[in-house]
Amino acid sequence: MSEGTPSIYEWAGGDEAFRRLTEVFYGHVRKDPVLAPVFAHMDDAHPRHVAMFLSEVFGGPERYSAEHGGHDHMARMHLGRHITEEQRRRWVSLLADSADEAGLPADPEFRAVFSYYIEWGTRMALVYSADDPPPTAGPMPKWEWGQTPPWRPGG
Repeated sequence: MSEGTPSIYEWAGGDEAFRRLTEVFYGHVRKDPVLAPVFAHMDDAHPRHVAMFLSEVFGGPERYSAEHGGHDHMARMHLGRHITEEQRRRWVSLLADSADEAGLPADPEFRAVFSYYIEWGTRMALVYSADDPPPTAGPMPKWEWGQTPPWRPGG
């Protein structure tokens, strides 16, 4: 990555953008017939915790790891939940719609890397929610621009 290229977290708009995203998303989840049962007992702090997790994944402060236990904690939250493919797909599509509604960047580079993580992360949630999950311990995922750094005119 070239020097001066913002992190995905910065490009998205930082903490405020991820808080907005999760508030919009979980507001819809509570009313969604496919996802509402999965989150029926969701704590009011859940959207903020997920915002912290996503912020860290995309290059923001490591608060989720410091305050909640990082990847291990997030993975353990999925154990025994038996998430279905229908629920996973609905989660992905509702989050993409929520990103639009919350005003996250719409440029193809951001949306490509954002979607890449969301696809990977939801598929990992399926793995951890199954009957025979792998160990949950592991490093916090860190997503970067990879193949698609943000395009900026003149550089």
